[in-house]
Amino acid sequence: MSRKYYFSSESVTDGHPDKCCDQIADAILDEALSRNKHAKMAVEATIKDDIVIVYGEQNLYANLNIDHLPEGFDPTIDFASIAKKVLHDIGYTNEFKVFVLVGSQSKDIFSKVVLGNEVAAGDQGIMFGYACKDTPNYMPLAIDTAHKLSKRLSDFKREDDRIKPDGKTQVTVLYEDDKPVKITKVVVSTQHDASLKLPELQKLIRQEVIDKTIDPKWIDPSDFEAIINPGGDFIIGGPYGDSGTTGRKIVVDTYGGSGRIGGGCFSSKDPSKVDRSAAYYCRYVAKNIVANGLADRCEVQVSYAIGMKDPLSVYINTFNTEKKPVEEIAQIVDRNFNFTVGNIIKELDLLRPIYRKTSNFGHFGREEQEFTWEKIIHLK
Repeated sequence: MSRKYYFSSESVTDGHPDKCCDQIADAILDEALSRNKHAKMAVEATIKDDIVIVYGEQNLYANLNIDHLPEGFDPTIDFASIAKKVLHDIGYTNEFKVFVLVGSQSKDIFSKVVLGNEVAAGDQGIMFGYACKDTPNYMPLAIDTAHKLSKRLSDFKREDDRIKPDGKTQVTVLYEDDKPVKITKVVVSTQHDASLKLPELQKLIRQEVIDKTIDPKWIDPSDFEAIINPGGDFIIGGPYGDSGTTGRKIVVDTYGGSGRIGGGCFSSKDPSKVDRSAAYYCRYVAKNIVANGLADRCEVQVSYAIGMKDPLSVYINTFNTEKKPVEEIAQIVDRNFNFTVGNIIKELDLLRPIYRKTSNFGHFGREEQEFTWEKIIHLK
């Protein structure tokens, strides 16, 4: 007898207030890395109405000789200007007041992270990576589709100015024996101009967002429901409708609930923070296990302690879908992957200003060249 169940995941647009703050944090990180690739950053943001607070810790001088700084090196970051530019790029054109509370990174922490020429974990913690065969990019179908809907909705506001920046999507998938069969429900809620009435909005979003995004092979017209703005008018949105804070969309950022997460957010954190870099590497390992035909599903967990370059533990779960003995898969992982913090940063080339792009529409399952943790390699 087959086992059937429904699974749902959600995503948000670039104008969601939490995502505004993720983008501000990662734009600041990119600015720091563009000046010093070894910069240590943990600068976050909170927004409500027209008030933005930027706060956290920075060390822009990391690994630099203070007495012989690179020519043209500027140690001053204009946090307020970055925050305002991000919000303007998203589509919020009103004036914002930005308060900055950014201090220096703790010397205690820096001394634990930099061990001569080695890089150690900047904190303790657990991280997960996940992959499955639902989609060609080895992501669960629900979150992958929700992200694509959010991306299309975010782009569409630039085509029709009656669509405003804030919005959310949600996708429900029917599974049979752990394989996706069809998408049965889609929810789209979008902020809009008062001139756009609900019936026209619903028709517009169905035609321009849903129908242009979802592959028809996943739709059974007799068992599909598109639910658009079920709460009715959504005119007041963005930070005027709800407050936002960096790091509050970590399930959206990862696997939509299909795979577990360690609990630490990604945005704002430079690669010495294993919350980010090790989670990227776990995805890299899990994806390559599945892509190399060793399993249909895979979850990788790793743990670290502050000041230590090697992981304390590595765990691989293939959910009884393995094509080779689990012990053999573990040996393959040992031969092909190196979980030391320094290697993760080097192998994935993480000391680049690439992070604002990651802060929208998921950190995983992306094909852009910046997403090096998505590359597939031949495992020996």
